Amino acid sequence: MIIEIFQSDDMNTAKEIIQYMESQRNESQRKILMGFFKTAPGEYGYGDEFLGLKVPQTREVVKVVAKDFPLHEVPVLLMNRWHEVRLCGFLILVDKFEKQAKKRLEHDEDAIHRRDEIVEMYLEYARQANNWDLVDLSVHKIIGHWLLLPTYLGGTKVGLHQEYKLKILDGLADSSNLWLQRMSMVCSWKTSQQGDPSYCLRYAEKHLHHEHDLMHKAVGWMLREMGNRVSMDLLRDFLRQHAHEMPRTALRYAIEKMDEEERKKWMENRM
Repeated sequence: MIIEIFQSDDMNTAKEIIQYMESQRNESQRKILMGFFKTAPGEYGYGDEFLGLKVPQTREVVKVVAKDFPLHEVPVLLMNRWHEVRLCGFLILVDKFEKQAKKRLEHDEDAIHRRDEIVEMYLEYARQANNWDLVDLSVHKIIGHWLLLPTYLGGTKVGLHQEYKLKILDGLADSSNLWLQRMSMVCSWKTSQQGDPSYCLRYAEKHLHHEHDLMHKAVGWMLREMGNRVSMDLLRDFLRQHAHEMPRTALRYAIEKMDEEERKKWMENRM
């Protein structure tokens, strides 16, 4: 049914997408999501509003509309009150970026400009990713991938412009916003997948003493992925320096891929 609706020529605007997604509102699922994403007063997701759509429903919308959806319409989705609509907007950006980041287009001038435009839009509206799933489903596939690719941002000529990229990530990391901080950490998922541990190690150390459990989980998770994808010896080196001061949750996540005996050793020696 959804494909029939969204293949219509008049479904190429944010307004039409929002109207469709609102028509799928599910009250019982909405209540479950409001609890799962901690939206009560005093919780990290306070104020986030849900329609009650499951992620596969949102992905189906993206699958159908993303190819021809105008980039200038995406901010309307990102600024919407509904969590699922904002997720739709971020996933459309992911789809558009990945199409311009294919191997054959990595050094294509037009593709570089289009990728840069998407990166700038993502950063401009980054605060709209105000819960962990919005961050985790998008940042590594856009910002994380961009870190590895040529760009015009940060210079007049195309290049990697690593100093500029670090400036962007440091700005996220040094923000007072939990979700921007999480972006600086989770974007390293992609760089570690591609064999570069530097971003993970830099931001794991920067966030090592963060006060929030969601950052403890992100730090441990990214360290685990770095060890798994790049080098377990690098992970062990990091742990030898920092395990004694790491939050228990971060350490537990970081060592999940190790055998039971080694995990026990790290947990016992953290004090």
